[in-house]
Amino acid sequence: MRSQRPSSGRRPSGRRDRRGRGLRGELAPKTVPLHRSRGEAFDELVLDAVEELEEHWADDVAGIEFAVEDVPPGPVNPSAAFDPDLVVDHGVPLGRLLRVGSPGVTAPTVVVYRRPVEARAAGPDDRGELVFMVVAELVAELLGRDVDDLDPPRR
Repeated sequence: MRSQRPSSGRRPSGRRDRRGRGLRGELAPKTVPLHRSRGEAFDELVLDAVEELEEHWADDVAGIEFAVEDVPPGPVNPSAAFDPDLVVDHGVPLGRLLRVGSPGVTAPTVVVYRRPVEARAAGPDDRGELVFMVVAELVAELLGRDVDDLDPPRR
């Protein structure tokens, strides 16, 4: 039989000093990958894709800005599949190229949409490859080159 502690009429907070073991700490320190949010991990995938392109095309990629947005803005346009500035999968944009002539754009910008890309990827490895494919296609479109010139097929 357990001994009962005297009750002060007030119930202790469930989050602080539960069962007398002290304050709860972080589940993972900020220095380990487990602590990163999904958005931060996705940002790193985009940076990895840009770094891979910069290895061979640093001069061409130097003036391009890269951005990540959660979802595409506004409703999906049915004719968007024919827009060369979009990378589209089943009618959903995965990324967009913003050219200098667009309103408010001061440098060419490649935008990758996080949620649609995550929804299409089967796993973490597939997600990284899909991010690279979206970034490479949009950079190739901007530079007026074939995507196979930027990223030759691997054998």
